[in-house]
Parts: sequence; structure tokens; C-alpha cells
Amino acid sequence: MRLWSPDPKYLDARGLTALWREGLLAQSVLMGRTRACRNHPQLFRFRAQHDPVSCIVEYLKIVHEESVARGFQFDRARVARGCRPAGRVGVPRGQVEFEWRHLRRKLERRAPLWLEKRCATSTPLVHPLFEIVPGSVADWERL
Repeated sequence: MRLWSPDPKYLDARGLTALWREGLLAQSVLMGRTRACRNHPQLFRFRAQHDPVSCIVEYLKIVHEESVARGFQFDRARVARGCRPAGRVGVPRGQVEFEWRHLRRKLERRAPLWLEKRCATSTPLVHPLFEIVPGSVADWERL
């Protein structure tokens, strides 16, 4: 499971589809609907929030918006209803840099033209739920 910190606009079609599926799984876990992956490190930053379900709902809404912009048919009804989180979630700069390198390596192998066209920046925008804060790679990240 990878719930990316960089903006979903950088993901190729395969990556965006995987993010949608994994985000829906995360939503199910946080809502207590499944026991699968319930201790996955990617969920730690959501669980640390006052309202984890609202955070993952907001995360998924943005992923869905990106899918619509690309003409995909992701089912919006699968996203739970929830109120907007009180604020943005901090993500350490080092975490964003780590994930950006990781994403770029994946895209080099499976979608080099996408990488060249959409990911030319060295400093990516982050998912709108997040805001960059000082720090290194997050404690929950598997290195």
C-alpha cells in the first residue's frame, strides 16, 4: 500500500488506479470494515489525526478529482461521506523527497515518457491534503 504524498497529477494511469484502490482499502481499514492491512505503516499519519476517516475521505476526493480530469470512471460513491478535516496534515520535507525519488524510479521503468512529460520538476507539489513541514523521512516509512 502506498498513499503518496506528492500530488496525484504526477502518477501515470497505472499509479493513479493503484492509488485509488489502495486509498479505498485504507478507508475500509480506518472505518473498521476490514482487518486486512490494519497495521500498515501508511495508515499511521491518518490515524494520528483527530478524525482519520475524514482525512482519508478528503484524500480520496482529490484522487477522484484527478481521475475525472483524465476521463477515468472511478466510482465516487465508494468514497464515504465525511466532513472536511479541520486542517492540512503535515508531511516532512524529507518524506516528500523520499517518495519523489521512489515514484521517479517507478516511472523510469514503466512510463518514461510520462516521467519526462509530467515529472520534470525536482520539487513536486504535494497532495492538497498535505502541507510540507521541516523534517526527514517519516518514522512510519519503511526504508
